[in-house]
Amino acid sequence: MTSTILPPSTNATPPPGPGGGFGPLARQIREAGLLEPHRDFFLATAILDLGLLWLTGTLMVALQGSWWALAIAPLAAIAAAQLSFLGHDIGHHQVFTDRRYEWIAGVLVGNLLTGLSFGWWNDKHHRHHANPNVDGVDPDVADNVIAWSDRQAARRTGFGLWFAKHQASFFLPLLTFTGWSLRVQGVRALSERKGWKGVVEAALLAIHVAAVIGFLWWIAGPVFAVVFILVMNLCYGLIMGMSFAPNHKGMATPEPGQRWDHLRKQVLTSRNIAGSVLVDWWYGGLNHQIEHHLFPSMPRPNLKRAQPIVRQYCAELGLPYHEVSVVQSYREIWAHLDQVA
Repeated sequence: MTSTILPPSTNATPPPGPGGGFGPLARQIREAGLLEPHRDFFLATAILDLGLLWLTGTLMVALQGSWWALAIAPLAAIAAAQLSFLGHDIGHHQVFTDRRYEWIAGVLVGNLLTGLSFGWWNDKHHRHHANPNVDGVDPDVADNVIAWSDRQAARRTGFGLWFAKHQASFFLPLLTFTGWSLRVQGVRALSERKGWKGVVEAALLAIHVAAVIGFLWWIAGPVFAVVFILVMNLCYGLIMGMSFAPNHKGMATPEPGQRWDHLRKQVLTSRNIAGSVLVDWWYGGLNHQIEHHLFPSMPRPNLKRAQPIVRQYCAELGLPYHEVSVVQSYREIWAHLDQVA
């Protein structure tokens, strides 16, 4: 299914207007009750995710002493990815209204169970939400390895320029390192963070690392532990990278100095992915990226219900609403990387 008016990479200047017409849409969403808490869903999700983690451990215990346990690494990566999506929900105030409970749940799911710094990721992710696809402001399009825009490619020289010209070929392999990148950046941020929250986060990360290494060592020895961690994190990186990349990559990028209103800033830079309940689960609800960016605190199960309201409202304003299939989303990303090259 494809629903769009605007080619993904087009940078059409949105029409001016105070608030950009977001208020009436927000009222419709609020009156429909779509911002109300959905605690039953998140309780069920937590039970399902923890059950998947338990299944992973149980299968590995059953294969103790055998390298066949390495075949469980992809399942472990899926469990970690689903827990990461739950941490994402928590960080967006979808689960708790009390920030104390939110932080406790966030560090337990993020630091202890997943091995990612919740505090660092939450700060980074909220900066992304405030200015999606804005070069120099959105940390998710920072000019590091991949050149995400013509402006970034134009700044490249030497090896960086050569790499940018061939980046479409390297993109998929690079996604496998997403997990390592998230972990390293989180640890680096914690090493510079002061205060008791940073100490708690660091302690929980240390417990996570010790528990994982100890468990894997017990399963089949130190060499197995190292290989399993490598394979699992490559799978985890691929899952997370391919879940987040379709959200904005190849979509509109505001020019430096442009001030887009909230509605256009979130809609024009986001891409939805059409699909079934399985797609919703695999992407952690982020396949409804337009709705999520417009209403970050909207509980995940309500995003699909909000979609027809948002789509209709965009149509009334003549505002492009971009939704494609899973396969088409990756085609557009690769086409964009080729175009930049």
